[in-house]
Amino acid sequence: MSVIHAEQGPTDTRAAGGAPWQPSEALRTADPLLADLLSAEAERRTESLQLLAGENVTSPAVLAALGGPLIDKYAEGYPGHRHHTGCALADTAELLAVDRARELFAAPHANVQPRSATSAMLAAYAALLRPGDVVLAMSLEHGGHLSCGSRANFSGRWFDFVGYGVREHDGLVDLDQVRELAHRHRPKAIIAGGISYPRHIDWAGFRAVADEVDAYLVASAAQTTGLVAAGLAPSPVPYADVTVAATHKLLRGPRGGMLLCTAELADRVDRAVFPFTQGGAAMNEVAGKAVALAEAGTQEFAAYLRRAVDGARALAAALAGHGVPPTTGGTDTHLVTADVSPLGLSGVEAERRCAAAGLMLGKCALPYDPAPAAEASGIRLGTGAAAAQGMGPVELAEVGALIGELLSGGPQPRITDRVRALARSFAVRY
Repeated sequence: MSVIHAEQGPTDTRAAGGAPWQPSEALRTADPLLADLLSAEAERRTESLQLLAGENVTSPAVLAALGGPLIDKYAEGYPGHRHHTGCALADTAELLAVDRARELFAAPHANVQPRSATSAMLAAYAALLRPGDVVLAMSLEHGGHLSCGSRANFSGRWFDFVGYGVREHDGLVDLDQVRELAHRHRPKAIIAGGISYPRHIDWAGFRAVADEVDAYLVASAAQTTGLVAAGLAPSPVPYADVTVAATHKLLRGPRGGMLLCTAELADRVDRAVFPFTQGGAAMNEVAGKAVALAEAGTQEFAAYLRRAVDGARALAAALAGHGVPPTTGGTDTHLVTADVSPLGLSGVEAERRCAAAGLMLGKCALPYDPAPAAEASGIRLGTGAAAAQGMGPVELAEVGALIGELLSGGPQPRITDRVRALARSFAVRY
């Protein structure tokens, strides 16, 4: 099994000597155009630094499972209760993933079939709510996800969302506001967590509020699933009725979702996934999740994520030193959100400048942001992929300085050359 070593990148099983990924002869013969596109994407990744918070470098062992024979298996239903024959080995693979998830997160029940964290959230709502129910969740403007009330999403069309936010003076979740809104609106469920909040969530505090108004507590933990697995972030599982997790991002598994819940809700959650919101599971993805969950239980994985968190703190400090202050004053996780408006820039312009130099990060609307959402005043970065390739605090502090210099109007050719040199040096290690 391929694991991540504390001082090195993951074991290199993709291409000898760190060479970029190359398509197989079968792919080149069947579809040369797509083969060329994939080769170009592999080359792009060796010449740029991936700092998008939702991206990572998938484990080589997971990739092997994704391309295995279970990709062809139709296994509609659950182990022991499939709608098609020939599922005995698929059942074993799914039970392996479920058992590993339950053990890793100390969860009474796990469902590993959701195809994404958003589809997992849909299933959580289906298990707990009815259309029109009131839900209290972090507002999108303050870091909430689309599935927590956006009118462009099923959540905002089917349920009545009330948004809570963060305090203006320190950017931290205002639990007093959460409590006041909960008592005023009496929600059926409270969603704790978001996608752009770099600090740990007070799960016990949210549980207390939920109990006061007899609401379900749903943990939106897609961004921090890996940190919880590694013991580097507080676990929501002891407090939440349902935890929505992602198996990619920091867990480095296949793109997909996962649900953890209490024993009492197990049947409702399973029926909400299948047959209510999904058909047959993608069994190759379930197999990939099993591999990722095994890798996430190793000391090497924990060392990798310690490097990611330490690197995020070094990155945040370097940005602050170049006039780009991080929100909340720093980070507890792999996430960094920062305000570029002191440099007279929008988030869109910052994203564009960085992408031109090979620094892949995203624009981000900030709480109490005066700029239009399409422009935004912030940027959001994540250190998961960089740490997976071996980068630590020293390298990520240098990256932060390069970003600060670039956004301050520094010489782009020199910075672009340095970014490419850094990217290539760590791509070779992977």
